[in-house]
Amino acid sequence: MSATNASNGSRIETYEDFVKVHDLLLAASGLPQSLHFKLFQKLASETFDGGAHFEIEPCEEGRQRRLLLTSETMAKDSNVFLIDHAWTFRLPDAYKQLQEVPGLVQRMAALMCVDVEDDGGSEQAAESGGKMTAEEVLESEIRNAKETGDGFVRWLELEELGLDDATFLSLNLSTKFPDLLALSLCGNKLENQEKLVEEVTKFKNLKALWLNNNPVLEKSDCGMEDAILQGCPKLEIYNSRFTHNFGEWALGFCADVYGKDNPASSHQGNLPLQSVTSLDLSNRGIHNLINKAFSPFEMPNLSYLNIRGNLIEENSVSDLFGLLKAFYCLQSLEVDIPGPLGDSAVEVLESLPTLSSLNGVDASKILESENHIVDSMLQLRLPEWTAEEPLADRVLNAMWLYLMTYRLADEEKLDENPVWYVMDELGSALRHSDEPNFRMAPFLFMPEGKLASAVSFSILWPTQNVKRGDECTRDYLFGIEEDKQRSARLTAWFYTPQKYFIQEYEKHLKKLQSKCLPSLSVKSSATTVVHRSDGSALRVYTDIPQIEEFLTRPEFVITNEPKDADIIWTSLQIDEEVKKAVGITDQQYINQFPFEACLVMKHHLADTIQKAQGSPGWLQPTYNLETHLSQLIGDYCLRKRDGLNNLWILKPWNMARTIDTTVTDNLSAIIRLMETGPKICQKYIEHPALFQGKKCDLRYIVLVRSINPLEIFLADVFWVRLANNLYSLEKHSLFEYETHFTVMNYGRRLNHMNTPEFVREFEKEHQVKWLDIHQRVKSMIRSVFESAASLHPEMHDPKSRAMYGVDVMLDASFQPKLLEVTYCPDCMRACKYDTKAICGGGETVRGPDFFNFVFGCLFLNETIHVCQL
Repeated sequence: MSATNASNGSRIETYEDFVKVHDLLLAASGLPQSLHFKLFQKLASETFDGGAHFEIEPCEEGRQRRLLLTSETMAKDSNVFLIDHAWTFRLPDAYKQLQEVPGLVQRMAALMCVDVEDDGGSEQAAESGGKMTAEEVLESEIRNAKETGDGFVRWLELEELGLDDATFLSLNLSTKFPDLLALSLCGNKLENQEKLVEEVTKFKNLKALWLNNNPVLEKSDCGMEDAILQGCPKLEIYNSRFTHNFGEWALGFCADVYGKDNPASSHQGNLPLQSVTSLDLSNRGIHNLINKAFSPFEMPNLSYLNIRGNLIEENSVSDLFGLLKAFYCLQSLEVDIPGPLGDSAVEVLESLPTLSSLNGVDASKILESENHIVDSMLQLRLPEWTAEEPLADRVLNAMWLYLMTYRLADEEKLDENPVWYVMDELGSALRHSDEPNFRMAPFLFMPEGKLASAVSFSILWPTQNVKRGDECTRDYLFGIEEDKQRSARLTAWFYTPQKYFIQEYEKHLKKLQSKCLPSLSVKSSATTVVHRSDGSALRVYTDIPQIEEFLTRPEFVITNEPKDADIIWTSLQIDEEVKKAVGITDQQYINQFPFEACLVMKHHLADTIQKAQGSPGWLQPTYNLETHLSQLIGDYCLRKRDGLNNLWILKPWNMARTIDTTVTDNLSAIIRLMETGPKICQKYIEHPALFQGKKCDLRYIVLVRSINPLEIFLADVFWVRLANNLYSLEKHSLFEYETHFTVMNYGRRLNHMNTPEFVREFEKEHQVKWLDIHQRVKSMIRSVFESAASLHPEMHDPKSRAMYGVDVMLDASFQPKLLEVTYCPDCMRACKYDTKAICGGGETVRGPDFFNFVFGCLFLNETIHVCQL
């Protein structure tokens, strides 16, 4: 920060001071320099004049809002507007603030359009008064048919009338309406399959039958459907899906040729579909599209066709292309990609050259960009809720469609915990566009030149010429292109093609299942005892206070000069640059192995194990969101489809102490959390082995003498870490650190327990033998380091010795699950408390001797208080 009066604490008065203090922020915002002075004026005078230029309009049936320009025109880069922040918070505090800050939850619910009550209750209340009975509906239909037609009822809707089996049979519909073509019984209480089949199969001319939202469908299998299709040979639509013998009537229904007002053909032999130009066949369960009625002869003027959501697996790609080519007027096509026409939008357009648009995108743009996956006509994700759901819960679910984020930083450090915020009503009404006409950026105004005085705003300016009535839009993913998974990340706000993501996940899973790592044999020690030629003590340089205090063996002596040391033991990463700067030589031993990032960085750890072993049972499904977001989305979608638990934990690549770590089941949240830094997304262990109702995990200490051959030792000392609160999967608990996390050493109440006491109590509570668990843990840890050694032989260095922390959780079946591997773990507890070894004779291990036996194992080839894996 520049040395101006403002930076010394006085209030910014001049534009020059403003620029000096905010020069980096102005550059980062992307705001054109021509608007810098105008921004200064509005910040200095706190001018929020957006209301004079824009209006907010409800859309999507009131479930969203959009922003329209009310000024006559607004030229590109002609103005800048301040947008206030209505809610600013850190994620763990979100629920608490909604509960405690007066008026906040009401404002957020209104802003996010989730404050409207579900009207389902009023419909039920009207059921007895406002709705007609089934008998009254029949009388009305008969009267209407006599007044307006030939007296025959061919289309009958008996929807949401509370019909049960007895009442339905008592209506005797087949006798009254023998010529019925379409019957809808949606939303009733029909349960008896046998009686239902018997009744509906009396309608031999029936073309369409809807039974949706009846209990009978929950209990039915294919047998009921087969019986209905056999008994109604002319049926073309069953429960909104096409039957195998669909034809002209079903196509005409989808093209609005047939309906309640015109249930049958009046063309008398002519072509009833002749005038159809637009046909939506999406999600109709079509398996075979080659059909006499679906032809250019029947529909010569068809220009728009939507076949999304249909497998059409009975037709080859070439046959489908041949069929669609015959529709000479076809200009616009909607189809799943990948799907029945293959995996490439470019190939679809090359095979159907008459198309001017594919999935709502201009064909020339697709060919120019060579995009293979094209799906810009995306359906918005709109929040869903029930009438019983509290406003706070609705907001927590909906907020990921509105949140933005930033991190604070000063000259000393970057704030580890990101700040999230919701813009005011005007800012939040800006919807997404791939071709936006406005741009927005967060801006931190420091009126006194210091971070302590900072006030956060967003700034908005036009990037295109806009005229009255135009919708004002921004790019939610500005600067993020396909190399950063743009299309996949749009899934946070839109329903993107699930089939593509599921296919990517299945390919990923198949690749994992093909991996198998043969176990490396345990060899006798190949490393030699470290000693000085003159027999004097080994000199140790360290920046770790516990080693300075507790390494008391006469074979070692502490030195303050790295260049004089035989052994460098540091918490810092030592690379070639550091070696050169400090004067470290290749003859000195260092407490780290080359390329150990393959173990100690979370994304590399998962990658190492997956490449070596695929998907072992002790590694939860794990995705590097920077490279495998599509595969994660596919996994999520399959779990949701199959009704499986979908709780995930997001962890930064390389942060300790659960900083910026989040547990969520919200897909939009998972994707948006990428914005606060690179992360892995790992399937949450929703059913862990609990201790007295609380979550716990175990910290093991692994000592590595050599990578080739692999020589690793497990310290007899390990310790348990306990959560402070009782474990819960209740939604609000996901925001409670002390319920879902166990690392309490840093500013939180530490729930310490002696390890032998924990083991005794655990065995008693769960009726298990700890030695059985311990064997499984040892086998898993060995496999972890075998994966690294086999995949990264370059890790080996005869001058490396290292200690790693391995964090393990037990699931409800007492199977170990790997959480992470930590470089140079904090061993304060190991040095502080005496304990008894759980294995190896149960000897007492004195805390002050911890680093004595660690150094003895690594440098003197001793095996006191350790066991070789």
